[in-house]
Amino acid sequence: MNILDKIIFDKKREVELKKSIIPVSQLESSVLFDSRTISLSKILRNSHTGIIAEHKRRSPSKAEINYNFTVEEVVKGYESAGVCGISVLTDGKYFGGSLDDLLLARASVNLPLLRKEFVIDEYQILEAKAHGADLILLIAAILTREEIKKLSEFAESLGLEVLLEVHNLEELRKSIMPSLNMIGVNNRNLKTFEVSLDFSKVLANEIPNEFVKVSESGISSIEAINELKPYGYKGFLIGENFMKTDNAGASAKEFISKL
Repeated sequence: MNILDKIIFDKKREVELKKSIIPVSQLESSVLFDSRTISLSKILRNSHTGIIAEHKRRSPSKAEINYNFTVEEVVKGYESAGVCGISVLTDGKYFGGSLDDLLLARASVNLPLLRKEFVIDEYQILEAKAHGADLILLIAAILTREEIKKLSEFAESLGLEVLLEVHNLEELRKSIMPSLNMIGVNNRNLKTFEVSLDFSKVLANEIPNEFVKVSESGISSIEAINELKPYGYKGFLIGENFMKTDNAGASAKEFISKL
């Protein structure tokens, strides 16, 4: 069993447990549930930098990235740096995140927030909306075409945008549908954790232009972004590169000013 299989195995149990404790009606009555969302895809289309910064404490490949700062400090730093949006990891076991992180981020900034999670159930999309997310991530590697359609249409019905993550041509071809807003190419193989920008380059021409193209993972330099822009990428998801420094916001600010 690879790491992705383990995560999904645990996630299914976690979602069933949460469903038994917090009913859908409770999520739907949240103060934030009916709030208007901010469109990340529109911001990315009009941005010169396209930076989506991430709040991430740890990952399966890096036992610890940064536990020294509060969510508020990190996201406010990102906002003042001029990022287009913020990705908030909400997986607890493998990434040290939580839905509380999303809630705190929403209370701190007025930017599009992505709930970065292994979404396998509509319940998690209701959670995202109830905790202030503007968009969700769907990962093609763990979902069938039917599941992607069902989940993305459900997100759309709640006013949430969808970033669909792919890793190869097979995943991309099964995923293309009108209920998506952005297609992200993960430069990190989720099964082996190998990283290469070639994944983004190879798939660029296969992504239809109606979707905003986002490159994710393994982006740590200005050169990498300048290398990918000619391929039509408008968004660049950067997490570890900022979070591993002493000041994520200042690091993002310096990076964006160089861009």
